[in-house]
Amino acid sequence: MRSAHTVEQVRAAEAELMARLPEGTLMQRAATGLAVAISNFLGGTYGARVVLLIGSGDNGGDALYAGAQLARRGAQVTAVLLSTKTHQAGLDALKTAGGQAIPAAASAGVSGGVVREIAGADVVVDGIVGIGGRPGLRPEALAVVQVAEEYGVPIVAVDTPSGVDVDTGETPEPHVNAAFTVTFGTHKICHFVDPAATACGPVHLVDIGLDLPPAEVQALQAADIKALYPVPRGESDKYSRGVVGLMVGSTQYPGAAVIATAGALAGPVGMVRYIGPDAVASAVREAHPEVVGDGRVQAWTIGSGLGDELDIPRIRELLDAEEPVVLDADGLKALDDAGDHVDVLITPHAGELSRLLGVDRATVEAERLKYARLAAERFDVTVLLKGATTVIASPDGEVRVNTNATPWLATAGAGDVLAGLCGALLAGGLTPLDAASVGAYLHAAAANLASDGAPITAITVAQALPEATRRLLS
Repeated sequence: MRSAHTVEQVRAAEAELMARLPEGTLMQRAATGLAVAISNFLGGTYGARVVLLIGSGDNGGDALYAGAQLARRGAQVTAVLLSTKTHQAGLDALKTAGGQAIPAAASAGVSGGVVREIAGADVVVDGIVGIGGRPGLRPEALAVVQVAEEYGVPIVAVDTPSGVDVDTGETPEPHVNAAFTVTFGTHKICHFVDPAATACGPVHLVDIGLDLPPAEVQALQAADIKALYPVPRGESDKYSRGVVGLMVGSTQYPGAAVIATAGALAGPVGMVRYIGPDAVASAVREAHPEVVGDGRVQAWTIGSGLGDELDIPRIRELLDAEEPVVLDADGLKALDDAGDHVDVLITPHAGELSRLLGVDRATVEAERLKYARLAAERFDVTVLLKGATTVIASPDGEVRVNTNATPWLATAGAGDVLAGLCGALLAGGLTPLDAASVGAYLHAAAANLASDGAPITAITVAQALPEATRRLLS
Protein backbone atom coordinates (compact mmCIF):
# COMPACT_ATOMS: atom_id res chain seq x y z
CA MET A 1 0.00 0.00 0.00
CA ARG A 2 1.25 3.46 -0.84
CA SER A 3 0.21 6.22 1.54
CA ALA A 4 -0.12 9.96 0.96
CA HIS A 5 0.13 12.36 3.90
CA THR A 6 -0.73 16.01 4.31
CA VAL A 7 1.84 18.78 4.61
CA GLU A 8 0.98 19.18 8.30
CA GLN A 9 1.58 15.48 8.97
CA VAL A 10 4.89 15.52 7.13
CA ARG A 11 6.15 18.64 8.83
CA ALA A 12 5.32 17.23 12.27
CA ALA A 13 7.14 13.98 11.49
CA GLU A 14 10.16 15.85 10.14
CA ALA A 15 10.35 18.04 13.24
CA GLU A 16 10.18 15.01 15.52
CA LEU A 17 12.96 13.25 13.60
CA MET A 18 15.21 16.32 13.33
CA ALA A 19 15.06 16.74 17.10
CA ARG A 20 16.79 13.34 17.41
CA LEU A 21 19.36 13.70 14.63
CA PRO A 22 22.48 15.84 14.17
CA GLU A 23 21.70 19.09 12.37
CA GLY A 24 21.48 18.71 8.60
CA THR A 25 21.19 14.91 8.59
CA LEU A 26 17.68 14.84 7.16
CA MET A 27 18.59 17.18 4.31
CA GLN A 28 21.65 15.09 3.49
CA ARG A 29 19.50 11.95 3.33
CA ALA A 30 17.10 13.68 0.95
CA ALA A 31 19.92 15.11 -1.18
CA THR A 32 21.62 11.74 -1.54
CA GLY A 33 18.39 10.08 -2.63
CA LEU A 34 17.75 12.92 -5.08
CA ALA A 35 21.26 12.72 -6.55
CA VAL A 36 20.98 8.96 -7.07
CA ALA A 37 17.56 9.33 -8.71
CA ILE A 38 18.80 12.05 -11.08
CA SER A 39 21.85 9.97 -11.99
CA ASN A 40 19.61 6.99 -12.75
CA PHE A 41 17.30 9.20 -14.80
CA LEU A 42 20.25 10.43 -16.86
CA GLY A 43 21.75 6.96 -17.21
CA GLY A 44 24.99 8.20 -15.67
CA THR A 45 26.55 11.32 -14.21
CA TYR A 46 29.95 12.00 -15.76
CA GLY A 47 29.73 14.76 -18.34
CA ALA A 48 26.02 15.42 -17.75
CA ARG A 49 24.86 19.04 -17.74
CA VAL A 50 22.54 19.77 -14.83
CA VAL A 51 20.76 23.05 -14.09
CA LEU A 52 19.27 23.61 -10.63
CA LEU A 53 16.41 26.10 -10.19
CA ILE A 54 16.90 27.28 -6.61
CA GLY A 55 14.33 29.07 -4.48
CA SER A 56 14.61 30.23 -0.90
CA GLY A 57 13.38 27.14 0.95
CA ASP A 58 14.69 23.77 2.05
CA ASN A 59 13.87 22.27 -1.35
CA GLY A 60 16.54 24.56 -2.74
CA GLY A 61 18.92 23.21 -0.11
CA ASP A 62 18.11 19.62 -1.09
CA ALA A 63 18.78 20.46 -4.73
CA LEU A 64 22.05 22.27 -3.97
CA TYR A 65 23.45 19.41 -1.90
CA ALA A 66 22.34 16.92 -4.57
CA GLY A 67 24.01 19.12 -7.17
CA ALA A 68 27.22 19.05 -5.15
CA GLN A 69 27.16 15.24 -5.15
CA LEU A 70 26.56 15.16 -8.91
CA ALA A 71 29.39 17.64 -9.49
CA ARG A 72 31.77 15.44 -7.51
CA ARG A 73 30.81 12.58 -9.82
CA GLY A 74 31.72 14.57 -12.92
CA ALA A 75 28.56 16.45 -13.82
CA GLN A 76 28.62 20.09 -14.92
CA VAL A 77 26.20 21.71 -12.46
CA THR A 78 24.84 25.26 -12.56
CA ALA A 79 22.48 26.69 -9.96
CA VAL A 80 20.11 29.40 -11.16
CA LEU A 81 19.29 31.49 -8.09
CA LEU A 82 15.71 32.72 -8.01
CA SER A 83 15.92 34.45 -4.63
CA THR A 84 18.41 36.49 -2.65
CA LYS A 85 17.66 34.13 0.25
CA THR A 86 19.48 30.96 -0.73
CA HIS A 87 20.43 27.98 1.48
CA GLN A 88 23.99 29.18 2.08
CA ALA A 89 25.54 25.91 3.28
CA GLY A 90 24.14 24.09 0.26
CA LEU A 91 25.39 26.79 -2.09
CA ASP A 92 28.87 26.65 -0.52
CA ALA A 93 28.88 22.85 -0.91
CA LEU A 94 27.99 23.15 -4.60
CA LYS A 95 30.76 25.69 -5.28
CA THR A 96 33.31 23.63 -3.35
CA ALA A 97 32.42 20.61 -5.52
CA GLY A 98 33.02 22.63 -8.69
CA GLY A 99 29.51 23.83 -9.49
CA GLN A 100 28.62 27.40 -10.32
CA ALA A 101 25.75 29.74 -9.46
CA ILE A 102 24.22 32.56 -11.50
CA PRO A 103 21.28 34.88 -10.85
CA ALA A 104 18.10 34.16 -12.80
CA ALA A 105 17.13 37.59 -14.02
CA ALA A 106 18.57 40.42 -16.03
CA SER A 107 16.92 43.83 -16.24
CA ALA A 108 14.84 42.71 -19.23
CA GLY A 109 13.88 39.27 -17.94
CA VAL A 110 15.73 35.96 -17.96
CA SER A 111 19.39 36.57 -18.69
CA GLY A 112 21.00 35.26 -21.84
CA GLY A 113 23.40 33.22 -19.74
CA VAL A 114 20.55 31.43 -17.99
CA VAL A 115 18.84 30.68 -21.29
CA ARG A 116 22.06 29.20 -22.68
CA GLU A 117 22.60 27.07 -19.59
CA ILE A 118 19.06 25.67 -19.67
CA ALA A 119 19.01 25.18 -23.44
CA GLY A 120 22.17 23.08 -23.23
CA ALA A 121 21.18 21.09 -20.14
CA ASP A 122 20.39 17.39 -19.98
CA VAL A 123 18.07 17.93 -17.03
CA VAL A 124 16.64 20.81 -15.01
CA VAL A 125 15.99 20.28 -11.29
CA ASP A 126 13.00 22.05 -9.77
CA GLY A 127 14.05 23.23 -6.31
CA ILE A 128 11.90 26.36 -6.47
CA VAL A 129 9.41 25.87 -3.64
CA GLY A 130 8.72 23.06 -1.20
CA ILE A 131 5.59 21.41 0.14
CA GLY A 132 4.68 24.53 2.09
CA GLY A 133 4.41 26.67 -1.03
CA ARG A 134 1.13 28.07 -2.27
CA PRO A 135 -0.21 27.22 -5.74
CA GLY A 136 1.38 29.16 -8.59
CA LEU A 137 4.84 30.43 -9.46
CA ARG A 138 6.38 33.86 -9.06
CA PRO A 139 7.02 35.61 -12.41
CA GLU A 140 10.79 35.08 -12.32
CA ALA A 141 10.36 31.37 -11.55
CA LEU A 142 7.71 30.94 -14.22
CA ALA A 143 9.99 32.58 -16.76
CA VAL A 144 12.85 30.11 -16.27
CA VAL A 145 10.47 27.14 -16.20
CA GLN A 146 9.07 28.30 -19.53
CA VAL A 147 12.61 28.39 -20.95
CA ALA A 148 13.06 24.73 -20.01
CA GLU A 149 9.71 23.88 -21.59
CA GLU A 150 10.56 25.84 -24.75
CA TYR A 151 13.79 23.90 -25.23
CA GLY A 152 12.26 20.55 -24.27
CA VAL A 153 14.58 19.95 -21.33
CA PRO A 154 13.11 17.44 -18.84
CA ILE A 155 12.42 18.75 -15.35
CA VAL A 156 12.92 16.65 -12.21
CA ALA A 157 10.78 17.96 -9.36
CA VAL A 158 12.13 17.94 -5.80
CA ASP A 159 9.39 16.54 -3.51
CA THR A 160 6.52 18.04 -5.54
CA PRO A 161 6.31 20.10 -8.73
CA SER A 162 6.47 23.74 -7.72
CA GLY A 163 3.15 25.54 -8.06
CA VAL A 164 0.72 22.65 -7.43
CA ASP A 165 -1.54 22.44 -4.39
CA VAL A 166 0.14 19.70 -2.37
CA ASP A 167 -2.80 18.77 -0.12
CA THR A 168 -5.56 18.69 -2.75
CA GLY A 169 -4.00 17.81 -6.09
CA GLU A 170 -5.42 21.00 -7.59
CA THR A 171 -3.54 23.19 -10.07
CA PRO A 172 -5.32 26.55 -10.13
CA GLU A 173 -2.18 28.49 -11.12
CA PRO A 174 0.84 27.99 -13.43
CA HIS A 175 3.09 25.18 -12.22
CA VAL A 176 5.94 22.90 -13.13
CA ASN A 177 5.19 19.86 -15.28
CA ALA A 178 7.79 17.32 -14.29
CA ALA A 179 9.24 14.42 -16.24
CA PHE A 180 9.43 12.72 -12.89
CA THR A 181 9.34 13.63 -9.20
CA VAL A 182 11.60 12.57 -6.33
CA THR A 183 9.79 12.77 -3.00
CA PHE A 184 10.94 12.14 0.55
CA GLY A 185 9.54 10.20 3.49
CA THR A 186 6.06 9.60 2.09
CA HIS A 187 3.92 10.39 -0.90
CA LYS A 188 1.89 13.58 -0.77
CA ILE A 189 -1.72 13.85 -1.90
CA CYS A 190 -0.77 15.71 -5.09
CA HIS A 191 1.20 12.64 -6.21
CA PHE A 192 -2.01 10.59 -6.36
CA VAL A 193 -4.79 13.02 -7.28
CA ASP A 194 -5.23 14.70 -10.64
CA PRO A 195 -4.66 17.15 -12.13
CA ALA A 196 -1.48 17.53 -10.05
CA ALA A 197 -0.65 13.81 -10.32
CA THR A 198 -0.23 14.22 -14.07
CA ALA A 199 2.13 17.15 -13.44
CA CYS A 200 4.28 14.93 -11.21
CA GLY A 201 5.00 12.25 -13.79
CA PRO A 202 6.34 9.02 -12.25
CA VAL A 203 7.14 9.48 -8.56
CA HIS A 204 10.21 8.01 -6.86
CA LEU A 205 10.01 7.77 -3.05
CA VAL A 206 13.16 8.16 -0.94
CA ASP A 207 12.91 6.76 2.60
CA ILE A 208 14.38 9.27 5.06
CA GLY A 209 13.14 7.58 8.23
CA LEU A 210 9.95 9.47 9.07
CA ASP A 211 7.53 8.02 11.63
CA LEU A 212 4.15 8.94 10.20
CA PRO A 213 0.52 8.74 11.42
CA PRO A 214 -2.28 7.07 9.41
CA ALA A 215 -2.46 8.52 5.91
CA GLU A 216 -5.14 10.81 4.52
CA VAL A 217 -5.14 9.02 1.14
CA GLN A 218 -4.06 5.50 0.18
CA ALA A 219 -3.29 3.76 -3.09
CA LEU A 220 -3.75 0.00 -2.82
CA GLN A 221 -1.18 -2.14 -4.60
CA ALA A 222 -1.40 -5.63 -6.09
CA ALA A 223 -0.77 -7.40 -2.77
CA ASP A 224 -3.52 -5.37 -1.08
CA ILE A 225 -6.00 -6.14 -3.86
CA LYS A 226 -5.09 -9.84 -3.80
CA ALA A 227 -5.76 -9.95 -0.05
CA LEU A 228 -9.22 -8.42 -0.54
CA TYR A 229 -10.37 -10.55 -3.49
CA PRO A 230 -13.12 -13.03 -2.50
CA VAL A 231 -11.59 -16.30 -3.69
CA PRO A 232 -14.02 -19.25 -3.44
CA ARG A 233 -13.25 -22.07 -1.01
CA GLY A 234 -13.48 -25.79 -1.62
CA GLU A 235 -17.00 -25.99 -0.18
CA SER A 236 -18.32 -23.03 -2.18
CA ASP A 237 -21.27 -23.34 -4.53
CA LYS A 238 -22.76 -20.89 -7.01
CA TYR A 239 -25.03 -19.35 -4.36
CA SER A 240 -22.44 -19.00 -1.62
CA ARG A 241 -20.07 -17.34 -4.09
CA GLY A 242 -22.71 -14.65 -4.52
CA VAL A 243 -25.50 -13.73 -6.93
CA VAL A 244 -25.61 -10.28 -8.53
CA GLY A 245 -28.65 -8.78 -10.22
CA LEU A 246 -28.34 -6.32 -13.09
CA MET A 247 -30.93 -3.69 -13.92
CA VAL A 248 -29.10 -2.10 -16.82
CA GLY A 249 -29.58 -1.43 -20.50
CA SER A 250 -32.76 -0.64 -22.41
CA THR A 251 -34.30 -0.93 -25.83
CA GLN A 252 -32.56 2.39 -26.49
CA TYR A 253 -29.15 1.12 -25.28
CA PRO A 254 -29.16 -2.71 -25.34
CA GLY A 255 -25.38 -2.83 -25.64
CA ALA A 256 -25.00 -1.44 -22.12
CA ALA A 257 -26.75 -4.53 -20.75
CA VAL A 258 -24.50 -6.89 -22.70
CA ILE A 259 -21.35 -5.02 -21.65
CA ALA A 260 -22.26 -4.61 -17.97
CA THR A 261 -23.18 -8.30 -17.79
CA ALA A 262 -19.80 -9.20 -19.25
CA GLY A 263 -18.17 -7.23 -16.44
CA ALA A 264 -20.27 -8.98 -13.80
CA LEU A 265 -19.56 -12.46 -15.21
CA ALA A 266 -15.83 -11.73 -15.00
CA GLY A 267 -16.13 -11.13 -11.24
CA PRO A 268 -16.14 -13.59 -8.35
CA VAL A 269 -19.88 -14.44 -8.28
CA GLY A 270 -21.46 -17.80 -9.01
CA MET A 271 -24.54 -16.43 -10.79
CA VAL A 272 -25.67 -13.33 -12.67
CA ARG A 273 -29.33 -12.38 -13.01
CA TYR A 274 -30.59 -9.91 -15.61
CA ILE A 275 -33.82 -7.96 -15.15
CA GLY A 276 -34.97 -5.87 -18.08
CA PRO A 277 -37.08 -5.72 -21.27
CA ASP A 278 -37.55 -9.06 -23.04
CA ALA A 279 -35.77 -7.93 -26.19
CA VAL A 280 -32.75 -6.78 -24.17
CA ALA A 281 -32.79 -9.93 -22.03
CA SER A 282 -32.67 -11.98 -25.24
CA ALA A 283 -29.63 -10.03 -26.43
CA VAL A 284 -27.94 -10.56 -23.06
CA ARG A 285 -28.59 -14.31 -23.08
CA GLU A 286 -27.47 -14.63 -26.68
CA ALA A 287 -24.13 -13.12 -25.70
CA HIS A 288 -24.02 -14.76 -22.27
CA PRO A 289 -26.17 -17.93 -22.10
CA GLU A 290 -25.29 -18.53 -18.45
CA VAL A 291 -27.23 -15.46 -17.33
CA VAL A 292 -30.59 -16.19 -15.65
CA GLY A 293 -33.68 -14.15 -14.85
CA ASP A 294 -35.31 -12.60 -11.78
CA GLY A 295 -34.72 -14.03 -8.30
CA ARG A 296 -32.92 -13.45 -5.03
CA VAL A 297 -29.61 -11.61 -5.20
CA GLN A 298 -26.90 -10.47 -2.80
CA ALA A 299 -26.23 -7.18 -4.61
CA TRP A 300 -27.42 -5.03 -7.51
CA THR A 301 -25.85 -3.10 -10.36
CA ILE A 302 -28.32 -0.49 -11.58
CA GLY A 303 -28.34 2.29 -14.10
CA SER A 304 -25.96 1.75 -17.03
CA GLY A 305 -27.81 2.54 -20.24
CA LEU A 306 -31.32 2.76 -18.76
CA GLY A 307 -32.01 5.88 -20.80
CA ASP A 308 -35.69 6.76 -21.11
CA GLU A 309 -36.70 3.52 -19.35
CA LEU A 310 -35.39 4.76 -16.02
CA ASP A 311 -37.78 3.73 -13.22
CA ILE A 312 -36.86 6.04 -10.34
CA PRO A 313 -39.45 4.71 -7.82
CA ARG A 314 -38.30 1.12 -8.39
CA ILE A 315 -34.65 2.06 -8.04
CA ARG A 316 -35.35 3.92 -4.80
CA GLU A 317 -37.06 0.81 -3.45
CA LEU A 318 -33.91 -1.16 -4.11
CA LEU A 319 -31.73 1.56 -2.59
CA ASP A 320 -33.79 1.25 0.61
CA ALA A 321 -33.62 -2.57 0.64
CA GLU A 322 -30.97 -4.58 2.46
CA GLU A 323 -28.90 -5.59 -0.56
CA PRO A 324 -25.96 -3.32 -1.47
CA VAL A 325 -26.19 -1.46 -4.77
CA VAL A 326 -23.85 -0.12 -7.43
CA LEU A 327 -25.51 2.93 -8.97
CA ASP A 328 -24.15 4.02 -12.33
CA ALA A 329 -24.94 6.44 -15.17
CA ASP A 330 -28.71 7.06 -15.58
CA GLY A 331 -29.38 5.37 -12.25
CA LEU A 332 -27.69 8.28 -10.47
CA LYS A 333 -30.80 10.35 -11.20
CA ALA A 334 -32.62 8.31 -8.55
CA LEU A 335 -30.17 9.23 -5.80
CA ASP A 336 -31.31 11.66 -3.13
CA ASP A 337 -29.75 12.82 0.11
CA ALA A 338 -32.68 11.82 2.31
CA GLY A 339 -32.03 8.12 2.90
CA ASP A 340 -29.41 5.88 4.47
CA HIS A 341 -27.23 4.79 1.57
CA VAL A 342 -24.24 3.42 3.45
CA ASP A 343 -24.26 0.23 1.33
CA VAL A 344 -24.46 2.13 -1.97
CA LEU A 345 -21.53 2.62 -4.31
CA ILE A 346 -21.92 5.24 -7.04
CA THR A 347 -19.60 5.27 -10.07
CA PRO A 348 -19.91 8.67 -11.79
CA HIS A 349 -17.55 10.39 -14.17
CA ALA A 350 -16.92 14.10 -13.62
CA GLY A 351 -19.93 15.20 -15.69
CA GLU A 352 -22.33 12.98 -13.78
CA LEU A 353 -20.95 14.08 -10.44
CA SER A 354 -21.23 17.72 -11.47
CA ARG A 355 -24.93 17.23 -12.20
CA LEU A 356 -25.47 15.51 -8.85
CA LEU A 357 -23.81 18.37 -6.97
CA GLY A 358 -24.99 21.26 -9.15
CA VAL A 359 -21.51 22.51 -10.11
CA ASP A 360 -19.66 22.85 -13.40
CA ARG A 361 -17.92 19.79 -14.79
CA ALA A 362 -14.68 21.75 -15.13
CA THR A 363 -14.84 22.57 -11.44
CA VAL A 364 -15.18 18.89 -10.51
CA GLU A 365 -12.29 17.96 -12.79
CA ALA A 366 -10.12 20.66 -11.22
CA GLU A 367 -11.02 19.67 -7.63
CA ARG A 368 -11.60 15.94 -7.83
CA LEU A 369 -10.73 15.04 -4.26
CA LYS A 370 -12.87 17.82 -2.82
CA TYR A 371 -16.00 16.89 -4.74
CA ALA A 372 -15.67 13.13 -4.32
CA ARG A 373 -15.52 13.70 -0.56
CA LEU A 374 -18.40 16.17 -0.69
CA ALA A 375 -20.66 13.73 -2.57
CA ALA A 376 -19.79 10.88 -0.22
CA GLU A 377 -20.75 13.00 2.77
CA ARG A 378 -23.87 14.56 1.27
CA PHE A 379 -25.43 11.36 -0.06
CA ASP A 380 -23.97 8.96 2.53
CA VAL A 381 -22.53 6.76 -0.21
CA THR A 382 -19.16 5.51 -1.36
CA VAL A 383 -18.09 7.47 -4.44
CA LEU A 384 -15.92 6.05 -7.21
CA LEU A 385 -15.07 9.11 -9.32
CA LYS A 386 -13.75 7.78 -12.62
CA GLY A 387 -10.79 9.41 -14.31
CA ALA A 388 -7.10 9.01 -15.15
CA THR A 389 -6.61 8.60 -11.42
CA THR A 390 -9.76 7.18 -9.87
CA VAL A 391 -10.75 8.74 -6.54
CA ILE A 392 -12.74 6.55 -4.12
CA ALA A 393 -14.26 8.30 -1.10
CA SER A 394 -16.31 6.65 1.63
CA PRO A 395 -18.87 8.43 3.84
CA ASP A 396 -16.60 8.05 6.88
CA GLY A 397 -13.88 10.12 5.19
CA GLU A 398 -11.55 7.34 4.04
CA VAL A 399 -10.08 7.98 0.60
CA ARG A 400 -8.32 5.65 -1.80
CA VAL A 401 -7.04 6.29 -5.29
CA ASN A 402 -6.28 4.00 -8.20
CA THR A 403 -3.41 5.02 -10.44
CA ASN A 404 -2.72 2.07 -12.78
CA ALA A 405 -5.11 2.93 -15.64
CA THR A 406 -4.16 3.43 -19.28
CA PRO A 407 -5.56 6.41 -21.24
CA TRP A 408 -6.96 3.86 -23.73
CA LEU A 409 -9.54 2.96 -21.05
CA ALA A 410 -11.40 6.17 -21.90
CA THR A 411 -13.71 4.37 -24.32
CA ALA A 412 -17.48 3.98 -24.60
CA GLY A 413 -18.90 1.25 -22.39
CA ALA A 414 -15.84 0.86 -20.17
CA GLY A 415 -17.79 2.28 -17.25
CA ASP A 416 -20.50 -0.34 -17.79
CA VAL A 417 -17.88 -3.08 -17.41
CA LEU A 418 -16.68 -1.47 -14.17
CA ALA A 419 -20.22 -1.18 -12.78
CA GLY A 420 -20.94 -4.85 -13.49
CA LEU A 421 -17.65 -5.94 -11.95
CA CYS A 422 -18.18 -3.84 -8.81
CA GLY A 423 -21.66 -5.28 -8.39
CA ALA A 424 -20.21 -8.78 -8.55
CA LEU A 425 -17.62 -7.86 -5.92
CA LEU A 426 -20.36 -6.51 -3.64
CA ALA A 427 -22.29 -9.75 -4.09
CA GLY A 428 -19.09 -11.61 -3.26
CA GLY A 429 -19.12 -10.00 0.17
CA LEU A 430 -16.89 -6.94 -0.13
CA THR A 431 -17.81 -3.58 1.37
CA PRO A 432 -18.54 -0.74 -1.07
CA LEU A 433 -15.09 0.77 -0.37
CA ASP A 434 -13.28 -2.52 -0.98
CA ALA A 435 -15.44 -3.42 -3.99
CA ALA A 436 -14.65 -0.05 -5.54
CA SER A 437 -10.93 -0.46 -4.81
CA VAL A 438 -10.68 -3.99 -6.20
CA GLY A 439 -12.94 -3.18 -9.14
CA ALA A 440 -11.03 -0.08 -10.18
CA TYR A 441 -7.67 -1.85 -9.90
CA LEU A 442 -8.69 -4.94 -11.89
CA HIS A 443 -10.59 -2.87 -14.46
CA ALA A 444 -7.43 -0.86 -15.13
CA ALA A 445 -5.22 -3.96 -15.09
CA ALA A 446 -7.47 -5.64 -17.65
CA ALA A 447 -7.38 -2.55 -19.83
CA ASN A 448 -3.58 -2.51 -19.76
CA LEU A 449 -3.53 -6.19 -20.62
CA ALA A 450 -6.03 -5.83 -23.46
CA SER A 451 -4.46 -2.67 -24.83
CA ASP A 452 -0.72 -3.30 -24.74
CA GLY A 453 -0.40 0.26 -26.02
CA ALA A 454 -3.17 0.11 -28.63
CA PRO A 455 -6.90 1.01 -28.78
CA ILE A 456 -9.38 -1.20 -26.96
CA THR A 457 -13.13 -1.60 -26.62
CA ALA A 458 -15.24 -2.19 -23.53
CA ILE A 459 -15.82 -5.83 -24.46
CA THR A 460 -12.10 -6.50 -24.85
CA VAL A 461 -11.59 -5.05 -21.35
CA ALA A 462 -14.26 -7.40 -19.96
CA GLN A 463 -12.71 -10.35 -21.80
CA ALA A 464 -9.31 -9.54 -20.29
CA LEU A 465 -10.63 -9.43 -16.72
CA PRO A 466 -10.28 -13.18 -15.97
CA GLU A 467 -6.65 -13.19 -17.11
CA ALA A 468 -5.93 -9.99 -15.17
CA THR A 469 -7.47 -11.62 -12.09
CA ARG A 470 -5.52 -14.84 -12.62
CA ARG A 471 -2.27 -12.89 -12.78
CA LEU A 472 -3.18 -11.00 -9.62
CA LEU A 473 -4.10 -14.10 -7.64
CA SER A 474 -1.15 -16.19 -8.82
